[in-house]
Amino acid sequence: MKVTGFTFIRNAVANDYPIVEAIKSILPICDYFIVAVGNSNDETRELVTKIASPKIQIIDTVWEEGLREGGQVFAQETDKAIAAISADTDWMFYIQGDECIHEKFLPLIKKEMEENLHDNKVEALLLKYKHFYGSYDYVAESRRWYRREVRVLKNLPNIHSYRDAQGFRINDRKLTVKLIDAYVYHYGWVKTPRALQHKVRNFNQFYQTEGWVEENYPIQNSFDMSNADRLVKFTGTHPAVIKERIEVLNWKFEKDLTKAVKKMSLRRRFLERVESFTGYRPFEYKNYKIVK
Repeated sequence: MKVTGFTFIRNAVANDYPIVEAIKSILPICDYFIVAVGNSNDETRELVTKIASPKIQIIDTVWEEGLREGGQVFAQETDKAIAAISADTDWMFYIQGDECIHEKFLPLIKKEMEENLHDNKVEALLLKYKHFYGSYDYVAESRRWYRREVRVLKNLPNIHSYRDAQGFRINDRKLTVKLIDAYVYHYGWVKTPRALQHKVRNFNQFYQTEGWVEENYPIQNSFDMSNADRLVKFTGTHPAVIKERIEVLNWKFEKDLTKAVKKMSLRRRFLERVESFTGYRPFEYKNYKIVK
């Protein structure tokens, strides 16, 4: 069984993406790893090169700046990485530049790959999510945060990144997947209020027309931390690869962010309560079909 990891990245230093930690978190169970490094204005390429693993192949890409509708440029860059994966690869393991997999989940993920390799009903593995917000001590838990997404998929014909690279499809068909008990730790929102505001500005430039960002997100040093809707304290452990980054953290929130709750509509509160009691999320968007 051959496993190839893949990702895309651009301006990781300027935007403080833990791309090195992301790659290292899944590298142990990958035989090969494709990194599509976009035309950056910082030392992103050098950062990836310094990982110094013989498994890693860097492909240099140029982002299509004018491709703004729905974040399509992210899918386009993901597909460039997929195109570089060798035909003899059985499983493709996708990780984004602000995600990590805890080492405790790697044996389970590898086991699921082995057991489902020849099961044609299973085209991909669906992983659960923990979205860290503000700091490494808080996890965002509400309907606005996706609970699951495909990160491990078979190397099948016509498979491609969908919309803004959150998931995948074969042509226009949803993948048939198996939900497994492994988590992706998403660190993209672990930032100071000022850095979060910069993130939102930078992120929206790939979704909106010129001028929209300046009009809707003018430069400022503050950020509405209740934007997450609901935060809970994280009591578990972080992946070993991210610990050094956590140790050098030079800021923390003085207030308890679990108190920064956004006032939700009656409908939203009702739906949140249904999920809290039943574990079922009504009207959840699913870019996949669970078959096992």
